[in-house]
Amino acid sequence: MSAELEPILPSRPPSALGAWLRRNPVALKELRGRMRGARAFVVLTVYVTLMSLFAVLLYAIYSVQASVSMTNTGGAVGKLIFGGVVAVELFLVCFIAPAFTSSAISGERERQTFQILRTTLLPARRIVAGKLMAAVAFVVLLLLVAIPLQSLAFLMGGVTMPEVLISIELLFVTSVGFGVVGLFFSAATERTLGASVLTYVIVLVIVVALPLASLTFVGVIFAMISSLNNPVMEAIAIYGFGLLGCTNPISTAVLSEVVLLNKGQALFFTMTLSNGTSIPLVAPWVVYTILYGILALVLIRLTVRRVRRIEV
Repeated sequence: MSAELEPILPSRPPSALGAWLRRNPVALKELRGRMRGARAFVVLTVYVTLMSLFAVLLYAIYSVQASVSMTNTGGAVGKLIFGGVVAVELFLVCFIAPAFTSSAISGERERQTFQILRTTLLPARRIVAGKLMAAVAFVVLLLLVAIPLQSLAFLMGGVTMPEVLISIELLFVTSVGFGVVGLFFSAATERTLGASVLTYVIVLVIVVALPLASLTFVGVIFAMISSLNNPVMEAIAIYGFGLLGCTNPISTAVLSEVVLLNKGQALFFTMTLSNGTSIPLVAPWVVYTILYGILALVLIRLTVRRVRRIEV
């Protein structure tokens, strides 16, 4: 009787993310499986603990140095903590994101569950989108829990809001870009071991080998151009150096910080050549976002095609 008199409450409409998850059971299953049990919470706890200890270590090192030199600048220690935390996060994202995606498709084949996955009647693009979102979501969660550590820099000064927003954007784009690389090789190879090896070879080339080769090449080019004293070649060299620098997340972060400090601009700025001519330039993080966005779209399309071949 009481059940009959109980008012019927209108159901709350699902959010856009909730509606998308309901239409993609692969993403929902992967997210539930990843967060089920104590493993995910242990990883989060260890991650936050290590990042906190690193921030405390940076503060202790700066305090000792300040006491020796008899100087104390809150802005400097704030920028040091912020830069150190972001650098560690960026380095971890480059290697954690591919680890979550390099076994997404190949692991299904090894466990012989890919045929079961096909019974969901989901198209290949939703399977790929679900796998990618589930992997990137956990990486984004790791980034979000470290935001309070970055916000400590505001208490000490020296860090502006554009720096925080650009750092978060760079971390997110890097996690998606490297996650897509791992997902592509997971679909292109038969075994997870092969996918992981190929993925980390590409990551090491982008993160380590490419910056070293670029610095060597650009140094030689600039030396040759400075001897020629040609403004056109100097402008080409600047654009080429900027493009090469924007292919790497670490160099992009450093160049973006240099532009913010020296030019005070977050999107567009100008640079003066040796003859006094000014040339327009785009902020490195914008170019990096465009390059990795194009790379992600191309690799996702290739991954979808590969998954369709597997299904056939």
